[in-house]
Amino acid sequence: MPVAAHRITLHGVYQSHPSLPLHALFRAKPYQGAPPEQAHFVFVGLDANYTPDVERSASFALIKEYHADGVSFWQRHGVHHPFLHPGYVGDRRGGGVPYHRNFASIGFKPQDAPCVSFVELLHVPTIGASDLHPSDLDEGHLDRLIALMRDGQPRNVFLCADAVRQLRKHPKFRWLPRVISGEVLPVLCRTGKTTIYQNLHFSCREQQRRRAEAAVIGALARAQPCVEVRPPG
Repeated sequence: MPVAAHRITLHGVYQSHPSLPLHALFRAKPYQGAPPEQAHFVFVGLDANYTPDVERSASFALIKEYHADGVSFWQRHGVHHPFLHPGYVGDRRGGGVPYHRNFASIGFKPQDAPCVSFVELLHVPTIGASDLHPSDLDEGHLDRLIALMRDGQPRNVFLCADAVRQLRKHPKFRWLPRVISGEVLPVLCRTGKTTIYQNLHFSCREQQRRRAEAAVIGALARAQPCVEVRPPG
C-alpha cells in the first residue's frame, strides 16, 4: 500500500487515500449508490473519506462490494452503506461513519436504492480533513455535475452549504445562488423538474437543524415515490 499523498494547490490541500484498490473503485464509479443521472434523490458532498487503514480492515470486502454495486448492496444487506452493516469492523466515530449514520435517519428503505445517489465534488477518496479549492476539482467530473443539475429531469439535488461555496468559486457554477442562511432545507433554484436544495452536511454538529432537515427530506421521499430517472437520449 503506498503512502498517502498530500495534494497541494495554490489555495487548497487534501490528502489522497493511500489505497490503490479504493482508487480503482472510484475511477470505475465516481459516485456511490445509484448512478446519479438515474437517481431521483442525489446528495452532493465534498469528498469521500475513509480511515487510512481501511484496506487492511476485515470489512474491506464489504466496501468493495458496495462500490461495485451500491444498489444491490443496499437491497442485499438492508443498509445503504457498509459503515452501517452489523459486521463492519472499524472505527465507528470517524472516517465517514457519522455522515452515513445521520443520513440513515431520513428513512430511505432498501426498495429506494435505485433512486438514491451520493456524488462528491472531489473525484478521489481521501483521508483526514480536506481544504478544497476549485483547482483541485476534475473538469470532466464537474461537467457531469452541471449536466446533473441542469438537465431538467425529475430530480432532487441536495448540496451541502460548503459544496455550494466551493462550486460558486468555479466559473462553470457562477449561476448557482449564494448560500442561504438560517433556513431549514432552502431551495436554491429550479431547472425544469429539477429542484436544487441547500442542506447541512450530514456530519454537521448542528444536530437540531440537521434532524429537522432529515425530517423534511423524509417527507419529500414519501410524497414523491422514488422512480428511476430516465435522462433524455
